[in-house]
Amino acid sequence: MTSRFTGAARAVAACAAALAAVGGAAPAPAHAQISPPQALATGGPVPDGAKTVKTTKTTKTVKIVKTAKGERPKKAARSEQVDFTGVVALDNCSGSLVRGPRTHDTDAALVLTNGHCLETGMPKAGQVFVDRPSTRTFTLLDRSGKRTLGTVRANRIEYATMTDTDVAVYRLGTTYRRLAERYGVHALRLAPSRPRAGTEIRVVSGYWRKIYSCKIDGFVHRLREAEWTWRDSIRYSSTCDTVGGTSGSPLVDPATGHVIGINNTGNENGERCTLNNPCEVDGAGKVKVRPGADYGQQTYRLARCLGGGDVDLTAGRCALPKPAAR
Repeated sequence: MTSRFTGAARAVAACAAALAAVGGAAPAPAHAQISPPQALATGGPVPDGAKTVKTTKTTKTVKIVKTAKGERPKKAARSEQVDFTGVVALDNCSGSLVRGPRTHDTDAALVLTNGHCLETGMPKAGQVFVDRPSTRTFTLLDRSGKRTLGTVRANRIEYATMTDTDVAVYRLGTTYRRLAERYGVHALRLAPSRPRAGTEIRVVSGYWRKIYSCKIDGFVHRLREAEWTWRDSIRYSSTCDTVGGTSGSPLVDPATGHVIGINNTGNENGERCTLNNPCEVDGAGKVKVRPGADYGQQTYRLARCLGGGDVDLTAGRCALPKPAAR
């Protein structure tokens, strides 16, 4: 969670001499909100511990199968290429353009990131924000992550919370169709079903323009960090050693190209259930600390709540936390 920020701050400080031309930071909430250095915005230095991984390339081999009537091509199994299509960079986090199973091209486009990435500061435990004004901007990347296509702007915080999950959904002032027409970019689809342990994932960070590759190591009954508790969290295998600025990155299943989760935290110092040091709590209440472990939150519950261009908390299968009754 906030470890995603403090790690970025340390990395930037370490590279300060090489990044003397950095612009001013955006106004900061309680956690350390930082603006990405200009050198990083053009594919420059990366934080210590960040790993560059190669994306999975699409294979289009064709096998000729002879039949009595001649030859016909047989396509090999499809492999989805994971790149930066639909990925955005925030001033302090990563994010992505997303859509749900019932979304239409004419609906207002949505951007997904973490609840702890809100420009207004981190929601308290139990807080749920719905339909709040926002003018936040997002940098839209091309598929290679090397170029900026443009800037898109939100007009609302559609939904945000750090209770049970760590998610924020922004509504843009434009539609999916207009984004596709102007930038040639299509939103990532949220998978409506729960992923399985062992599934290959790619953590795509728009902030650092890096893609991490690993597997789902397992699921955590309850993940606790300071005052916040998240349920059924994703724990990564060790090769996804995420760092500050990767918060809000989509977890993409390379077999389908669908988003199955969102990156949000990691245990930095081996401490027990403290800020920047989440701990795992099983069904019997037993606490386990995994120093260095990194985690994400599942997004299939969000997919089931997406109506047209909004988060519909009244939808039959929607199980997201709701705001307290007034």
